[in-house]
Amino acid sequence: MEDNYSKAYKEVIEILKYVPEESVNKIPQTMLDTFKTKMDKEYNFIVDINKAFEEQELLEETKAIFANIFRDYWATPYQKERIEAKEKYDRQKIEEEKKEKYNSDDIFNKINKVDIKEIKEESNNNLPIEVKKEKFYEKIISFFKKVFHIS
Repeated sequence: MEDNYSKAYKEVIEILKYVPEESVNKIPQTMLDTFKTKMDKEYNFIVDINKAFEEQELLEETKAIFANIFRDYWATPYQKERIEAKEKYDRQKIEEEKKEKYNSDDIFNKINKVDIKEIKEESNNNLPIEVKKEKFYEKIISFFKKVFHIS
């Protein structure tokens, strides 16, 4: 994963060569220095000036870096507010999905229901059976009833 970031830093540095200097100056020099020191110097990336930024074949990490740069340094206050609201909404949506998927109360209820059913089934199987002992003369009478088909 670090390899992709080093390549992304190289892409960012190359793209920033085509960005107006006043916009590049809004980015802290420490960040630019970090990109330069950590970039993959052997990765060959050439910006196609005939294509728009959106049409460039960029790594996802590069797009994420530029999204953060735009939000933090280039966006107007209104744009920044809108971006932050969208990010907050997306985080809430993800949290709701996680909560629904991994709802601890629901998980325990499902487990308890399954366990209770299993326990009931096991307890029904383990109940003592009532053994009715017939007396000797009752056995003889029932034998003759069966032989003569008397109910």
